[in-house]
Amino acid sequence: MDLPTSFEEFDIVEVRFKGGRKDFFRNSNNLVLTTGDPVVVEVPNGYHVGYVSLKGELVRLQMLKKKVDNNEEIRNIYRIANEKDLDKFALVQDLESSTMYRARGIIQELELKMKLSDVEYQADRSKATFYYSADDRVDFRDLIRKLADEFKVRVEMRQISLRHEAGRLGGIGSCGRELCCSTWLSDFKSVSTTAARYQNLSLNPSKLSGQCGRLKCCLNYELETYLDALKDIPTITKPLQLQKGDAILQKTDIFKRVMWFGFKNDNNWYPAPVERVKEILELNSKGIVVESLTVEEKVEQQKKVELVAQLEGNLERLDEKFKSKKKKKKKNKNNQAPALAGVATAVPEVKSNEPKQNGARNENKPQGNGGSGQGQKKKQHKRPFRDNRDNRDNRPPRSDNRPDKPVSS
Repeated sequence: MDLPTSFEEFDIVEVRFKGGRKDFFRNSNNLVLTTGDPVVVEVPNGYHVGYVSLKGELVRLQMLKKKVDNNEEIRNIYRIANEKDLDKFALVQDLESSTMYRARGIIQELELKMKLSDVEYQADRSKATFYYSADDRVDFRDLIRKLADEFKVRVEMRQISLRHEAGRLGGIGSCGRELCCSTWLSDFKSVSTTAARYQNLSLNPSKLSGQCGRLKCCLNYELETYLDALKDIPTITKPLQLQKGDAILQKTDIFKRVMWFGFKNDNNWYPAPVERVKEILELNSKGIVVESLTVEEKVEQQKKVELVAQLEGNLERLDEKFKSKKKKKKKNKNNQAPALAGVATAVPEVKSNEPKQNGARNENKPQGNGGSGQGQKKKQHKRPFRDNRDNRDNRPPRSDNRPDKPVSS
C-alpha cells in the first residue's frame, strides 16, 4: 500500500545494541532504513554501531510508553554501516571476552564484593562499559584506575540488577522459550509470594524462581484474572461445623468454583460448591450444625448402595447359572455310561451270527465237480505264501572274481 503524498514518516528510529539495550536516534539525513539494517549512530565522544529495531509511527508510541521526550537531546544517525565499519566492530567485539576475564582477576585481587557480568566496547574502541551486580555499595575507584591503565580505554562502571543481568546473558526458561527479559520485557515489576498464593501454587523456591534467582516475572501475567475470579469465593478463617466433625479447607479450585475439605483422621478430601459453602457459613454463624457438605450426598450414597446390590445380585445369578450347567453335564455323563455298556454287549452277538449266515449262503450255492466238499478242500489246500525274506541270509556270498560280461562290439 502506497503512503499518502502529504504523509511524512516519523523521523526517529529505535536502535538496538548488545544485550537488548535500545535507544532512540533521529534520522536527520533522511536515510532509507528498514528493520535490521546496521547503522552508525552518534554517542558521547565518538560513534557506535547498532541495528534498527523499530521505525515509523510505532516509535512514537514506544516513546510515549517509555516517557521519552522528542527534543534536541536525541542524537543523530550518521550513515548506514558499510563493510569496513562492520569489520572494525567485529574486531572490537573479540576483545570483550578477554577483557572480562582479566577484569575479574583484578576484582579478586582487590577483594571487592561484586560480580562482573558483561563488558561492552564502543565501536570506535574509545570507551568500555563494565556491567556488574552487587548487594551492597562498592567503592571501585581503585578498580577504575587499574582497568584504565590495563586496557588504555575510558572506563564506565554500570550497576544492574539480577533481572537485567539474566536479560543480558539470555537463556531458555522452564517454559521452553527464550527468556522474556532478554526478548521483549523491559520494565521489571516487583514480584511477591502473594502472587503465588493467589494462584494456588506450591511455595517451592526452586519452581518459583527464574534463572536470575528471583521470583519469575510471569507470576504477574495472570494475577489479575485470578483476583477477579476470587472475588465471589468466600475466605474461610475457621473450619466448617458438620455432624461428622470439623471440615478444614484443603484446596480451592478457583475457576471450577469448587472447594475441597478434609476431616481429622480421614485422608480423603470432599468437594463442595462455593454456593453450598456460603450456606454452611451462614448456618454456622447462627449456631446450626449441618449434616453434610453437599445436599446431594445422601442421594449419591443411596445410588452407590443400589449399584453395589445390583452388582452383587448379578454375580449371584452368574454363579447359579454356572452351577446349573455343571450339574447338567454330570447328569449327561451318567446317562451315557449304561448306554455304552449295552452296545458293547450287543456287538459279540452280531459277530457270532456271521458264520451261520455264511454257511447258509454256501449251502444254497449250486455244487459242481465234486460238490461243495471238494470245493472246500481246494480252498483248504491252497498253496501257502512263501516268504523268502527269511532265507536271504543263507544264500552263498557273491564272488568278486566273476568273469566280466562280454562287451558287445
